Amino acid sequence: MKKTLAGLATAILLSSTAYASEIVVYHSWSSGPEVAALNIIKDGIEAKGHTWTDIAIPHDTGSNVNLMNLVTGGSPPNVFMESNPGVFRDLAALGFGRPVTAFFNEQGITEHLPLAVAKSITVDGEIVKIPTALHIDGMAYYNMEVAKAAGVDPSSWGSLDAMFADFQKVSDAGYVPLAIGGQQWQVGYLFHALAAATGGVDFYNRVYGAEPDPAVLDSAEMRNLLDTLRRFQEAADEGSANREWNVTTNMVITGKALMQIHGDWMKGEWTAAGKTAGTDFGCMQIPGAKAVVATVDSWGLLGGQSPEMDQAELDFASVVVDPQVQADFAMAKGSTPVRLDAPESALDACSEEVLHILSDPAHQVQNPHSMSDADWQNSIWDVVFNFWSDPSMSVDDAIAQMQDNYETILG
Repeated sequence: MKKTLAGLATAILLSSTAYASEIVVYHSWSSGPEVAALNIIKDGIEAKGHTWTDIAIPHDTGSNVNLMNLVTGGSPPNVFMESNPGVFRDLAALGFGRPVTAFFNEQGITEHLPLAVAKSITVDGEIVKIPTALHIDGMAYYNMEVAKAAGVDPSSWGSLDAMFADFQKVSDAGYVPLAIGGQQWQVGYLFHALAAATGGVDFYNRVYGAEPDPAVLDSAEMRNLLDTLRRFQEAADEGSANREWNVTTNMVITGKALMQIHGDWMKGEWTAAGKTAGTDFGCMQIPGAKAVVATVDSWGLLGGQSPEMDQAELDFASVVVDPQVQADFAMAKGSTPVRLDAPESALDACSEEVLHILSDPAHQVQNPHSMSDADWQNSIWDVVFNFWSDPSMSVDDAIAQMQDNYETILG
């Protein structure tokens, strides 16, 4: 009898781990709140019996090791952080596509996604991405104590002109008005956030859509956008060059600066510092914004795998979109849950503001990573960072460079 029971226990143990797999996860997150949020997903994966192996290439390292390098090199990850639709099309052409439309519909996930999320995760009519975090790229986060000390009220600003007009008061009170991190990708993100804010949906989509319109490059909207970017560059403090985004956020948290305009993943730094939205810090869209840019951080699943790995990948997906995991993840990272039915504990004042802003479909556009040709977007980053770094570079010079790049890449 003892042998029988022992054999039965062994059989049960083996059956429970028969489909346990090593999931290789490729991502680009490295800050404290990002890693804390990743660990929430990792714990959920390990609770299902799988193991998690990282391939971490932080996005601001300048490394050229990307997902397609790994796939074509024969060492692809099973799960990867990726938004660009072109990558998913390339993977499908190589036999590694993995649509999850049926899985999302069977699990009743799709009906609980905001419009911005549903659009971002769909490529050519199929859901191919697992959404994990919702952000607005151009949010303004400000220190409420600094605002009070300087005698300004950011929530009253109805335009960028009103914002800039108050900066002298902030400087006179001994604070940096606007904390900026002067790295290429940060300037690039500021540029597309300002493109939506100052130019609106149509202008933005003509610049960053799947088929950019070359006529928009020398338009009144583009000239105003570049002039506005120059105003931001002139407002940057001397230490901004090559400063990381989270170090920049810390300037605002610690009361050295009034505010920062960046992705609202900044909130993770605030909450990690023990600060409370609506009490210690405020958040809002860019003053006077005609539109906002929605970023949906997402995972892709590698197709063409064994049945065991297929199931492990779906286990990964089910953990990521679990409502409670979404709540815990959002609180750690500083994002807004991608599910509308996530527990309300995840919705602080800033998340509620994000959902309020994104409730208007006519007031939002997608992050360029989710719809633009990657080479075209990178060329814009090159131009605007050159423009940012060289105060003598004119708006005409920047436009001419964009036009040349368009002819080379898309013409």
